[in-house]
Amino acid sequence: MKTGNKKYKKAKDEIGLKTYDLSEAITLLKKIAYANFDETVELAARLGVNPKYSDQMVRGTVVLPHGTGKTKKIIAVAQGEKIKEAQEAGADEAGGEELIERIEKGWLDFDVLIATPDMMKSVAKLGRILGPRGLMPSPKTGTVTFDIEQAISEVKAGKVEFKVDKGGVVHAGIGRVSFEEKKLVDNSLALIDAINRAKPPAAKGKYMKSITLSTTIGPGVKIDLISLEKG
Repeated sequence: MKTGNKKYKKAKDEIGLKTYDLSEAITLLKKIAYANFDETVELAARLGVNPKYSDQMVRGTVVLPHGTGKTKKIIAVAQGEKIKEAQEAGADEAGGEELIERIEKGWLDFDVLIATPDMMKSVAKLGRILGPRGLMPSPKTGTVTFDIEQAISEVKAGKVEFKVDKGGVVHAGIGRVSFEEKKLVDNSLALIDAINRAKPPAAKGKYMKSITLSTTIGPGVKIDLISLEKG
């Protein structure tokens, strides 16, 4: 831990107290990354909303132009021809009531669950299992749909779901440290744009209060919001 703390402190000292434009921040993050694995680059946006009010909830999805660098395990709950469609689209597993029974017994070896609307009555029984883990499918995130093929292709292409937490912060991974700088810039801008488009009408005052980029175990780098507005 002492060695890790020293590396963290050195990285934090190099960042200092200043804010950076997006490109500078990513260059710096790649330079100071010290983990012995390919860390995820994460973006955290602090918003001027109070999520305890339903009309100030912020959530949505975005397909990152360069993906996330992570392969997600996808399962599809459907029936009839839709099961075959899911299999052909690349779902890791597809089925009906038998998959629901496996989940009820504790099987959770997947990252995304996509369901057709006609199966949601059965899937709803899994709410207490899937909900706390962020695995419950929802029409708002495109994971409850009859267009199984498109839903699966979007996840494979780098679709990211985001939702404001109780502290008013949205955070999501936007790639890996090993990504080219331009790819991380493009992915960051795509996520920021999606968060801005998800601004609820009830939000008053300054919406985007701060944006910070960090790696899995590294310190945060604050982004200069004015530089983003200048584009």
